[in-house]
Amino acid sequence: MTSAKLHHVVFCVRPENQERAADFWRDLGMTFGEVPLAEEGIRVLLDWSAGIEIISPTQPEGTETARFQAFLDEGGEGIYSAVVRTSDIEGPISVAASHGAPVRYRQHRETGDIVVDEADLEPVCGMPVTLLATNLPD
Repeated sequence: MTSAKLHHVVFCVRPENQERAADFWRDLGMTFGEVPLAEEGIRVLLDWSAGIEIISPTQPEGTETARFQAFLDEGGEGIYSAVVRTSDIEGPISVAASHGAPVRYRQHRETGDIVVDEADLEPVCGMPVTLLATNLPD
């Protein structure tokens, strides 16, 4: 059986509010690194150890700008997803599919020694979940 645990929460905010949102968390003691995803057309601020990610669509647009802009247009700013860390990704994808949650976006990245597999799922009962398998430490 695959192990799974909550890893972090992803908030999606409008670009003009991203620094303000990050400042709120910074004032609570968190430190963000920027994850370079220009080709996807998104700006990601992440405090891996605190479990907070703040994402915004950017200009110029990229491969993923539209889905984050659609999220903002349809429901406004808020929680985009709860990221669940798993030891592998295939088993949990099958479980999700059996509960009516197909994958809406999937990525595999290898940067140096770092490996990241992610699968963003359609929400189940209103619960947005992203599966994450990586060799990075918690």
